[in-house]
Amino acid sequence: MKILKLSNKKKFLILFISLFWFTSFAEEKPVDIWNINTTETKEISESSIELKDDEIVKPTDSKIFDLQSKKKESSINLDENLETKKISIFGLYDPDDFDLDINMWLNSDGDQLKNIFKKLEKINFSEDATEIMNISMLTNAYLPKKNISEKDFLKYRSDWLIKNSDLDLIENYLVKNQIFDVHPELTKYLVNRHLSEANVKKSCEIFSKNLAPLKDEYLSKFNIYCLIKSNRKDEASIIFDLKKELGFKDKYFEKKINNLLGYDDTIDEEISEKNILDFHLAFETNSNFNYEPNNNTSKIIWKYLSSSNLLDVFKKIEISELEKISTLEKAAHNKNYPEKDLFEIYKRFQFNFNLLLNAEKSHKTLSNIEARALIYQKILLESEIIEKLKLLKILKNSFEKDNLGEAFDLELKKFLNEIEPREVPDNLTSFYYTNIKIKTEENDKPKFNNDILHQSKLINYFNGDYSKSKIEKDLENFLKKIKKNKKYFFSKKDQIFLESLKFDGINISEKYKDLYQADVSEIPTDIQVMINNNEQGAVLLRLVEIIGQDDLDRIDEDTIYFIISSLNQLNIDQLRNKILLKVLPLKV
Repeated sequence: MKILKLSNKKKFLILFISLFWFTSFAEEKPVDIWNINTTETKEISESSIELKDDEIVKPTDSKIFDLQSKKKESSINLDENLETKKISIFGLYDPDDFDLDINMWLNSDGDQLKNIFKKLEKINFSEDATEIMNISMLTNAYLPKKNISEKDFLKYRSDWLIKNSDLDLIENYLVKNQIFDVHPELTKYLVNRHLSEANVKKSCEIFSKNLAPLKDEYLSKFNIYCLIKSNRKDEASIIFDLKKELGFKDKYFEKKINNLLGYDDTIDEEISEKNILDFHLAFETNSNFNYEPNNNTSKIIWKYLSSSNLLDVFKKIEISELEKISTLEKAAHNKNYPEKDLFEIYKRFQFNFNLLLNAEKSHKTLSNIEARALIYQKILLESEIIEKLKLLKILKNSFEKDNLGEAFDLELKKFLNEIEPREVPDNLTSFYYTNIKIKTEENDKPKFNNDILHQSKLINYFNGDYSKSKIEKDLENFLKKIKKNKKYFFSKKDQIFLESLKFDGINISEKYKDLYQADVSEIPTDIQVMINNNEQGAVLLRLVEIIGQDDLDRIDEDTIYFIISSLNQLNIDQLRNKILLKVLPLKV
């Protein structure tokens, strides 16, 4: 039974709205400093609020009463808004921070951008490629106009952030720009990820940082739940009742929310897997919650169950229940079930002595799951290093054959870390080094070699440590020494170094021009066309595609040459300098 009657709520609403409007106008609103030469969008407002017996009219500019109005003239459709109005410029980075231009996308053809984005979707980026991708996608700039809508471009941006899966970066982007409803899928991804990791507090904190109306229904429902969790039940109740007045219908959600509000203490055992919020509400409202996932259970719900320690049901699994064990193998492969727990189940299988003794051959007569259990038990019993490595390879291959390779990842590394590399036979070295986690400590401190131009202290110029007059003087002395040294080999990296200085306006005497022949044809044609058209954003995307999954300091010199040459021609010096300081000097 509801605590407040509608008539009492109306009185409370009037007081609540008045207080909210007063505080809203008292607050200083954030200013979009990148909204250059654009006219401000008119805010929809109402001079008065009337509550009649048969209808409730909400203030349309209030984040608390963010409900979809039935009246066509007061509704705001995001898609139409994006198509018909000029969208504000937003991102995370100042263009000047990377020597980029606020018009970096305006000269690009959308069809070409779509083609590049399609290719990028298939690549697993290295850290270097990821950093450049972030710079290109999150720098404040006008969006491209030709053959691509603002909505489509923003979706590519959102898709990238989801693929990159940096939750802090996503949150900063959404909060700084207050664009939760511009990127509803991105916002949903963020709150769902936190919830899947059993971090309800973090999920709900996102809503407390939102200052604009929420029009997306899922986010609105999530916000109501979060208000209840933060002991703001009256507020949640008002918003929920207003949603229902305006036509909201979701019987499952209503039952769960009424239970949390204390309106209905009946235990509802219904469990919905429609989305992770619905699933979580089932757990929240049922103290006897019990759920056994299967092969059709979504990955995010598997993650939620694992994070919430709700997979104890599998501890009592019988070894004869091969279908359930198969489900756990898939969950372990997807990193939603602990590998160690899966292998604990393997230990419980019973095999006779002859099967264990001849496991390398006898496993072929068993089902895949039983075979993996047999091989695993044999590995635990085996003391000979070479034989153990053979068995580990057989077990890994068995998982990979069933497309479950990641289910034997962490445990495999534990075994391999116990084996000394010198004990590995030649025929198993590839398997060993492919799967073991090599522990390396990288040191980015450069070691100078003053006998080689691009490794000398002169590279400190790109740190900003040299004045123009000093670098010209020291460079003159170094080149004079090189010219006298007939044995000096002028490398591609030396050429990269000098050409970058030339683009910065550093004077290099003509008498040294015979040291090398400048390359003029190594930049791919499509990139050179983009450079000529001053398409900074598109060029960065193509460079990301070229770098791909490789680290910059492992890329060949010819590729580094045209990457740096591209950045030189576009005067993107800050990013260029960062790359040069990574690829030129020695590291110790």
